[in-house]
Amino acid sequence: MSTVQEAARALRRARRCLRRKPIDLRADTVISVFRFTGAHWAAQRGRVSAIILFGILATAAEVLTPYFAGRLVDAIARGSFDSQTTINAAWTDFSTLLALSLGAVILRQFVMMNIVKLTLRIMGDMATETFARVQRLSTDWYANSFAGSTVRKISRGMGALDLLSDTVLIALLSSAVTLVGATLLLGSIWPVMGLVIGFGSLVFIVVTCATAVGYVFPAAALSNAWDTKLGGALADAVTCNAVVKAFGAERREETKLARVISKWRDRTARTWNRSVTNLWLQGLMMVSMQAAMLASALVLWQRGAASPGDITFVLTLFFIVQGHLRDVGMHIHHLQRSVNEMEEMVKLHEVPIGVADRPGARPADITRGEIVFDHVTFRYGTHPTPLYRDFSIRVKAGEKVGLVGHSGSGKTTFARLVQRLYDVTGGAVLIDGQNIADLQQASLRRRIAIVQQEPILFHRSLAENIAYARPDATREEIIAAAKQASAHGFITKLPKGYETQVGERGVKLSGGERQRVALARAFLADAPILILDEATSSLDSESEALIQQAMEKLMVGRTTIVIAHRLSTVQSLDRLLVFDVGRVVEEGSHAALIRRPDGLYRRLFERQALELTKSFESV
Repeated sequence: MSTVQEAARALRRARRCLRRKPIDLRADTVISVFRFTGAHWAAQRGRVSAIILFGILATAAEVLTPYFAGRLVDAIARGSFDSQTTINAAWTDFSTLLALSLGAVILRQFVMMNIVKLTLRIMGDMATETFARVQRLSTDWYANSFAGSTVRKISRGMGALDLLSDTVLIALLSSAVTLVGATLLLGSIWPVMGLVIGFGSLVFIVVTCATAVGYVFPAAALSNAWDTKLGGALADAVTCNAVVKAFGAERREETKLARVISKWRDRTARTWNRSVTNLWLQGLMMVSMQAAMLASALVLWQRGAASPGDITFVLTLFFIVQGHLRDVGMHIHHLQRSVNEMEEMVKLHEVPIGVADRPGARPADITRGEIVFDHVTFRYGTHPTPLYRDFSIRVKAGEKVGLVGHSGSGKTTFARLVQRLYDVTGGAVLIDGQNIADLQQASLRRRIAIVQQEPILFHRSLAENIAYARPDATREEIIAAAKQASAHGFITKLPKGYETQVGERGVKLSGGERQRVALARAFLADAPILILDEATSSLDSESEALIQQAMEKLMVGRTTIVIAHRLSTVQSLDRLLVFDVGRVVEEGSHAALIRRPDGLYRRLFERQALELTKSFESV
């Protein structure tokens, strides 16, 4: 391959690398990533040791190959065809060369077989461990994190581990062994040659790393920032295409994107030009090294201290060294990028679990469903003012209680504390006399069924979504739950019935259909405690009526907490708790509360009634 072709190929590789995420190699980042990776390598120390050993032996065989190639040239140059000694020496050197080459190939195969098994095992373990960790992070963490970003951190971290293992255990190890081996081998024969290749390699590596980190990568960081903006602008326009069409704004979006592309093009051109300059500098250093080595070899030959075979040896060894040096910059960049990309996944393991099971936590034993808030104090995070302060309330077993009040008054927090999605700051939440902080969270939540305002469904079949509350349920039990939730009718009309895939988050179903599937899931759970969180707030009248009937059946025999803004849905409940800034300011039945002339509940009810009247008058 010509020098021009090699340079073009190197430039393409550099461009691919520089399009990626900018590099940040803080000491704490490197330490945390290598500590994390090292723990997984240590779990497979036998395989890692085999990779290192086979890699060193394979590289050593490659370094020795030029030496025996030079001996073969000397044997041929000094002898004659009719000399048996010459022929024997030539064939011996040839056999040694063949053995070294074959040995290097076989050893490299062992390295690759082991690195594949090692990497796949660690990637699987990392994904499993990280997923388990993320599943247990707090509700606050999920509220402040993008799901897509979290998934990307895990998948990108897995890919980075593959790159990190290949770079450290194969590429950098092989390059280090080659450079050290070449320096020692040449130095043992001609000290001046060892000095040339050792010192030259050191200068090449230092200069390459310095220019890459200090000259190319800063420009790449800016280029990548604009690459991200370009991707964001494209995604924003494509995602909101319906709005673009609605306002006839296609040309406006194209103009906006053109400005971003212009900035991206300028920044990227500067990055690529710097990478070209860096490659030119590397090429200049490589030529200087080659000239120094060849000049030294020729001087030695001129003085009779080197033979034609020695010249062959030096040239061949230099070409091997050159191959490794040419890629040093790429190896360093790959190492930096893999560390940078793994950092995000490693940090997921450093996020504290907001609510953890206490040591010795026992399974929940909940049958009646009595809920007691015993002098509870609670604040969100580091918020200076508690939402609840010395808050006490009792919900009797089997009682149907509605939580009403302005937004932010503490209704949803009440339900979340019952589920122990947060830990209280003071006091205790008791269910059937048990402090829920002493119970296993999973067993506690299995005894609480919840139907949310916007039900979340998995991109799975309807049967799987309903059975999520009880995975061992039979098809008959699933159908019975669907009938109780008034969902069986619409499900049977679908082409695949209960095997219909609902799409991401249930997008293929209407709001009312999703709500009925969620109710069926709650029926199947058959839990003693039921939480209904604004379950009919965004439905049409017909769907609301069907779901209201299903909810009334679902509430029978269960302790029920209903969170509602639409007060028409709570009038038949046993008791209403009216919240205002973390306090229950009124409680009683709908009939009792509506008779209080200056009560908060009455004001809320009259306001909703007035809004409903105005809407009818406008029609």
